[in-house]
Amino acid sequence: MFPRFGGGLIRCFKQIRFEPLTGVPAGDSVPVFSCSSWSTRRSSRTTAMPRKQKEMKGQVKAAVGGTAETPDSGPVTRDKSGSVSITVHAKPGSKHSSITDVSTQAVGVSIAAPPTDGEANTELVRYLAEVLELKKSQISLDKGSRSRDKVIKVDSSLDPEEVLKRLRQAAS
Repeated sequence: MFPRFGGGLIRCFKQIRFEPLTGVPAGDSVPVFSCSSWSTRRSSRTTAMPRKQKEMKGQVKAAVGGTAETPDSGPVTRDKSGSVSITVHAKPGSKHSSITDVSTQAVGVSIAAPPTDGEANTELVRYLAEVLELKKSQISLDKGSRSRDKVIKVDSSLDPEEVLKRLRQAAS
């Protein structure tokens, strides 16, 4: 019987040897097939692959050997380049732009602009510049231009604690 799975048939044909027949004139031989990969292939299909460990945001695996980082202190963090990043959950199409909540995952922002042609992103940058008392040129959309979950980059001398303080003041 031949193996059914691709690649195994060729692998097994490479293991053909010819043995002489008994009771037949000398010089005649019959091919003998031996394929050891059948049993290993069958057992490898029944065993489960090990699961890959997922990294949580802000944590470094100890097995990697890197320096341990502290977990993110909420939606406002300082990235490697030194600028402040704000994780935002945008809610476009509202009547008024406002900060609805500041949770440990993201800052909820209602935006008074429709989510078409980048209008909501422009209004989000304008509103956050107003709340943080910065120029619009100091705030940019880093990730999530077509998603409700966005990352805003703030290029100023403000530290993350001050940014979080101003966002919480605007929320209340």
